[in-house]
Order: sequence, then C-alpha cells, then structure tokens
Amino acid sequence: MDLDLSPKFPQKTLFEGEGGSYKAWSSSELAVAKVGGGKLLLQPRGFAFPHYTDSSKIGYVLEGTEGIVGVVLPNSAKEVVLKLKKGDIIPVPLGTLSWWYNNGDSKFVVVFLGETSKSYIPGEFTYFLLSGGIGVMAGFSSEFTSRAYNLKNQEEANKLAKSQTGVLIIKIEEGIIMPQPHNDFDFRDKMVYNIDAASADVDVQKGGVFKTLTSSKLPLLGQAGLSVSYVKLDASAMYSPTYTANGASRLVYIVKGSGQVQIVGINGKRVLDINIKAGQMFLVPKFFAVAVVAGSEGMEFVSTLTSTWPFVEELATKNSVWNALSPIVSQVSLNVTPDFEELFKSNITKNSVIIPSTN
Repeated sequence: MDLDLSPKFPQKTLFEGEGGSYKAWSSSELAVAKVGGGKLLLQPRGFAFPHYTDSSKIGYVLEGTEGIVGVVLPNSAKEVVLKLKKGDIIPVPLGTLSWWYNNGDSKFVVVFLGETSKSYIPGEFTYFLLSGGIGVMAGFSSEFTSRAYNLKNQEEANKLAKSQTGVLIIKIEEGIIMPQPHNDFDFRDKMVYNIDAASADVDVQKGGVFKTLTSSKLPLLGQAGLSVSYVKLDASAMYSPTYTANGASRLVYIVKGSGQVQIVGINGKRVLDINIKAGQMFLVPKFFAVAVVAGSEGMEFVSTLTSTWPFVEELATKNSVWNALSPIVSQVSLNVTPDFEELFKSNITKNSVIIPSTN
C-alpha cells in the first residue's frame, strides 16, 4: 500500500481578503483516514461569519491574545461568547454554530484538526454560512424568505438576505462593538483549555514535556469525539515510537521548530522518513508507529486523535508492550540471548516517552 504521508502546508486557499484568510489541507490519504485540517487567520477586526460544518474538530490557537468566539451548541438556544488566546484548545462538535472575531491589534491564528466521517468531501471540512454572498439566507427565494420571517414584501426579503455581500470573512468597521466574553468561568472550563500552560503528564529534564487532553479535563471534547496530545521537545530530544491501539488516526501539526519524523507501517515498511518544520501537518494512519526527533532549536507539535481516549501504546519506554511480554517470548521473537534481552528490557525501563538528547 503506497501512501503519501509527507508533511504539507495547507494546499487550498478557500478565502483571502482584507479581514483574513482560511486555508485547508487536502489529500487522498486524509480522505481515506477520514480526517481533515484547516487554518484560520484573522487580521485585527477580522470577522468570520456565523457558520456550521459537517465535521467535528478542535481549534488550537497558534497566535493572538484577543480572539473572541461565539458558540451555539446543537439543540441549544444560548450563545456562549468566549475569549481565546495562544495555547487555547476549543472543541467544535459536529453541527455547532460559531463565529470568530479578532479584537486585538495583531494577527489571530487558529489551526483546526478533526475527523470527517460525516463530511460531504472525505478529508475536508465543508462550511455552511448563515449569511453573506454564499450564505444559507441568500439561497432561498424572496417568497420563501418573506414568509419564513414574516416580512411584508420582496424588498424587505432581499434586504434581509442580500445586504451582506461579503464571503466568509470581512473586516468590521471601527466603532462597532462586538459581544464581550462571558464572565462565567464554568462555561470556559467546560469549553476551553489552555494546553500550553497546563501541567505536564511527562516532564523530562533536557528532554521536554508531554501532555494529554481528554473529556475528563475538557468535557466538550467528549461531544466532539476527539482527544488531543501536545509535545514540546528540547533540542535533539526524541518523542519515542508509539502507535494507537484502538484504530484511531492521528493528525499532527508542527507548531514551532523543526526536526525529523519516521513512520513505520504494514509489513515493517518505513513509509515516511523526512524533515519537518513549523506550519506543516502530517497524518499517522491507524496502527502505524511514529517517532520524532527535534532539530537544534527544539520542536512543538499538537496532535488530534479520532477517539475520545488516546489508547497510545509505547514501544521504547518503561510502559512498553515489550516489558509486558515474558522474557522467553522476547528472546525468541528478537532472536537474542537471555543476557541481551535482559539488557534490552533494562534500557527501556529507564526511558519515558520523551528521550533527552545524547549530546
């Protein structure tokens, strides 16, 4: 099975204008794995129209401190307005209505990673806008619009449906005050989680940190059917080999730095061995094993898994499946002596999922 798993920058620009841009990844491999990714950039006062989509995803804030998002969850008549800053993760479950606004003086950037099992285009998110030149409102006839909204005539119907001619993202005029974030911290705790500032699950001196995020910490993730991991590697440190044991695929976005990634798949074939850098995304198919080594400036990456719990098995740590096997099974399987098998087990017992540089 030949797969193109090479890390890529977004290949499609769906919109670019004064208010910002939206770009997306697209490939047959993403389609087969039923996952997708996109990147939203809002300039100061940039506003993304209210919309819903055919996919569940998470948004990870890459840049900015004054982002605002308005969210209306399915079967809810309540709009929740939240402030977002760098490092925040917000799940966006299937069918959720949301709008996004940059209330700051610098760029606000969010990368979206998610699953596309119900999407119209496998491997891509399809957006349905409420308003604007390609919005739902503009799609109905004036007769339907006037009747649905109890308007007097066609002129009023056209005014409602077609006054906004912008598409997807606009820049709001100065002086217009957008809704301010709710002060109810209960809402924020259930819907937003700053993974950059969170305590680490694994913290290795001169190696880096590893963090996981599930619905136990962020309840809305359960509704999205996803989980998240975050890795920050110091210079030349390694994220040691792992694989998912429950059939989940992983989408990995490189936040900062550079390094090298290797992926091993069916029949022990190394399907990827390549340098990676910030801004690229790559797919780790279900059950494939992946390992990453950071470059001289270190590396940060965030991953989305298409399951609510990250059943990730480690291959080279104290939690390795090798350590669960009987010594004789390991000896025979590796065709090594008892002494070497004992050395092998002893060595990996000293490791965590992050291995510091040997330099």
